Amino acid sequence: MTQVPDVLPEPTAGPSAEPRSVVLLGSTGSIGTQAVDVLRRHPERFRVTGISAGGADPVALARQAVELGAQTIAVADADAAGPVFAAVADAAFSSGRPFAGVELLTGPDAASQLAARGADVVLNGITGSVGLGPTLAALRAGSTLALANKESLVVGGALVAAELQRPDQIVPVDSEHSAIAQALRSGRHGGPRSEVRRLLLTASGGPFRGRSRDDLTTITPEQALAHPTWSMGPVVTINSATLVNKGLELIEAHLLFGLPTDDITVVVHPQSVVHSMVEFVDGSTIAQASPPDMRLPIALGLSWPERLTDVAPACDWSTATSWTFEPLDEVAFPAVALARAAVAASATHPAVLNAANEECVAAFLAGRVGFLEIVDTVAAVLDEHDGVAASALTLDGVLEAETWARARANEVLSRR
Repeated sequence: MTQVPDVLPEPTAGPSAEPRSVVLLGSTGSIGTQAVDVLRRHPERFRVTGISAGGADPVALARQAVELGAQTIAVADADAAGPVFAAVADAAFSSGRPFAGVELLTGPDAASQLAARGADVVLNGITGSVGLGPTLAALRAGSTLALANKESLVVGGALVAAELQRPDQIVPVDSEHSAIAQALRSGRHGGPRSEVRRLLLTASGGPFRGRSRDDLTTITPEQALAHPTWSMGPVVTINSATLVNKGLELIEAHLLFGLPTDDITVVVHPQSVVHSMVEFVDGSTIAQASPPDMRLPIALGLSWPERLTDVAPACDWSTATSWTFEPLDEVAFPAVALARAAVAASATHPAVLNAANEECVAAFLAGRVGFLEIVDTVAAVLDEHDGVAASALTLDGVLEAETWARARANEVLSRR
C-alpha cells in the first residue's frame, strides 16, 4: 500500500492557483455531509464535479447537487432515478440557482463510473466493502484518493496496492490514520521509515470501556449505539462498541504505512483528543491532537498536503484538562487480536472478517443475537476459511470469499 517513503512529502508553499475538481462518494452519509460543510466554506479551493449516494434520500442528494453545482449524480438504486430528477428540479427552483443538464448514473456500478472520471480528488465516504470498486476506479484514473472507506483496504489490500500510480496517491481520512500521516509528515524528524519503531492507534474504548466480558452479555442495540464521543452511522458505531472498528483500522494502518501488525499498538484514550501517535527509535513520540471533529481529516484529505484555514476549533489550552491512556482489555474485546490473526492467515481472511462482521452486526441490530455473539461468530467463520495468498488474489476471489463468509456467518448465527 502507500508505504512511508524515505523522505516524506513536504507541504507546498501555498494554495493551488486553480480549484481542485472533487468527486464526493457517499455524500449523504456522515462523512459526506461533513465533507459538504468543508467544501461550502472553501468554494474558491474546490469544484465539485460529481456526488454519489445510495438513493434512499433523494431530497438531500438533490440539495447537495444544487448547492455544490455538481453536474453528475450517481445513485446505486436504479429505481431512485425518477425521484432524484424530480428532487433536483425542486431544489434548483427553491434555491433560485440556475442548474440544468444534470447527468444521472444509476445502478450498483454508478459510483465506480463516477470515480473513474479522473477528478483531481475522489473522496470515498461510502460505508462497507461496496466501496472497493470505486476505490480501484479512482486509483486507475490517477485521482488522489481521500479514503474514508477503510473496507477497501481491509477487503482488497493487494488489489488496491496493484493500482497505485504514486506513493502519495491515497490520503487517509480516518482520524487515526490522518493523525499518523501528519506525524510522519512533520518535517524530516518524521522519516525515513527506518526511524519508525511503532504506530500507536488510539481508541475511545466505546460505550463499554472498563467492563468485563461477563458485563457484556446483556448489552442491547440501544446501549451499543450510544457512543460517548463520535456521531456515526449504526454499523460503524456498533463496530466501535465491539472494537472491531479498531481491528479494521489496525489492518488499514498496516497496509497504508507498511508496518507489521506487531508494530501497531492500540491504546485506549477516552477523551479522543489525541487521534494517534508515531513512536520513533530514539524514544520520541509525535502525536496529533485536536477536539474530535471529522472535518479536520476530511479537509486534509481534500487539500493534502496543504491545510485549509479554520476548519474546526483547536484545543483550548487556557483551560485545565486531563488526557488519559490505558491498555486495551483484549479479553473483553478480542477483535483487535482477531484482526492481527486475519492478516497473518491469508490475503482473504481480512475480507472474511469484514463480511462476516457486517452480517453479525445486522443480526444484532435486528435483535436476533447477543452483543458477544458478534465477534464470537466472526472468529468461528475465520477459523473455517482456507484463504488465498496475496499473489493469487483477484477481485472475483475477494467477492467469492465475501459471499462465502456472509452465508457461513448466517448459518452459524441461525444456530445460536
